[in-house]
Amino acid sequence: MRINEEIRIREVRVTDVNGEQLGIMATKDALRLAEEQHLDLVEVAPKARPPVCRIMDFGKYRYEQQKRDKEARKKQKVITVKEVKLRPNIEQHDFDVKLKNAQRFIEDGDKVKVTVMFRGRELSHPELGNAILDKMAKALEENVTIERAAKLEGKNMTMILSPKAQNAKKTKKGGVANAQDKDPQSDG
Repeated sequence: MRINEEIRIREVRVTDVNGEQLGIMATKDALRLAEEQHLDLVEVAPKARPPVCRIMDFGKYRYEQQKRDKEARKKQKVITVKEVKLRPNIEQHDFDVKLKNAQRFIEDGDKVKVTVMFRGRELSHPELGNAILDKMAKALEENVTIERAAKLEGKNMTMILSPKAQNAKKTKKGGVANAQDKDPQSDG
């Protein structure tokens, strides 16, 4: 945004502090008008013909804009993708451990990338990896939606699972309450 003397256009359309149109006038006259009110002339629509300028307190405007941006950043949720790596010949107990980790990631509201890594001749049997990924998806089906189905990429077969919106909110609230309930028990 250009302000005051940075505005090099000959004529501008001017609006005052309250948003009322003052009309098209020479930039020098608009600057003088802004200085009389101890305010700044700010170019708000440079692409318009003639450009639109507003008389305002630019410092206050910039401060409020930064405040709004900060609030917007606070409300953003950063979604991370956690990865669970498996092998095609994984034992049941190891699978259960990986399943429990994936469940925990989903409850935390993160996406989970489930990867089956193939080595050597295992690559000639992609159906084994597909079966494991299907088993994982079935075990988590009430809490997740399959964002990307199983796909073989080089030596890895991957599938991306994302938490269902309603379950992610419920488990987060429940997780906080459970953590508070557990603390008094550990003390007593």
